Amino acid sequence: MPRLSSRDPMPEALRGAVVALGNFDGFHLGHQAVAGEAIRQAKAAGKPAIIATFDPHPVRFFAPHVPWFRLTTLEQRQHLFAEAGADAMLVFDFDAELAATTAEDFVIKLLAERLGVSGVVTGEDFTFGKARGGNTDVLRDLGAAHGITATTVGPVTDAGGVISSSRIRDALKAGECDVATRLLTRPFAIEAVVQHGDKNGRDLGFPTANMDMGHYLRPRYGVYAVRGKLPDGRVLDGAANVGIRPQFEPPKELLEPHFFDFAEMIYDQMIEVEFHAFLRPEGKYDSLDALIAQIAKDCEDAKVALKA
Repeated sequence: MPRLSSRDPMPEALRGAVVALGNFDGFHLGHQAVAGEAIRQAKAAGKPAIIATFDPHPVRFFAPHVPWFRLTTLEQRQHLFAEAGADAMLVFDFDAELAATTAEDFVIKLLAERLGVSGVVTGEDFTFGKARGGNTDVLRDLGAAHGITATTVGPVTDAGGVISSSRIRDALKAGECDVATRLLTRPFAIEAVVQHGDKNGRDLGFPTANMDMGHYLRPRYGVYAVRGKLPDGRVLDGAANVGIRPQFEPPKELLEPHFFDFAEMIYDQMIEVEFHAFLRPEGKYDSLDALIAQIAKDCEDAKVALKA
């Protein structure tokens, strides 16, 4: 599935598309409802369906000091959008130029002229344009004057309230993998390149794949039952530590999955690690023997959790 940039003219074959418009960072149940409506409209009209996203997230642009909070990378979103049935992914490159674009120019010059969209679908709380000058009413009125239909989709709710990326982030920061999985419709997953590390895990008898968490939200520090996906499609069960490794100096923040019955070298490969269950917080032990015994127990606990 192609990835398009809002800086470029829309390819002729994709002009007239119906676009699901939003951040869609988690692409959770609520986001999927918006995207699903756009895809339904596009199919009914025989038009292309596009799911859009903003990168970087507007919050990161305006407040670069805030802690990392992303739930997906662009690459993960591209895969998820394709699975949902979109014909293309459109990235609005959020920079100073886009931040200064008025709501009127966003609709007329960007959506209507440069991208040539025929319809947009958003959530009810969608805002856009300089100083958030546009909302769904503005989008509907400006769009109608320039051949663009605008549809809003109400929030998706459950017993806990509105399903949102904020709820998912809160669940992950609390170690509640089951809640995050239910709201996302899949486990939260970190995708990164395996790096060379200090070889502490190997020395302890539990070799790990060292991974930098990049711009992802930091889930609760601790040990998790995980599944890893290799580039060749293989899926590996394992246990992973997320945090600063208090047993070792200096502190170093890493995701370190240990995969069961696996001894291949996977340095420099991009792998994805899914978080299935929180097992325990990080800890510092009186001896390496005590740490080894705890890791062995973690592995057994992870195997049980992954069978559940």
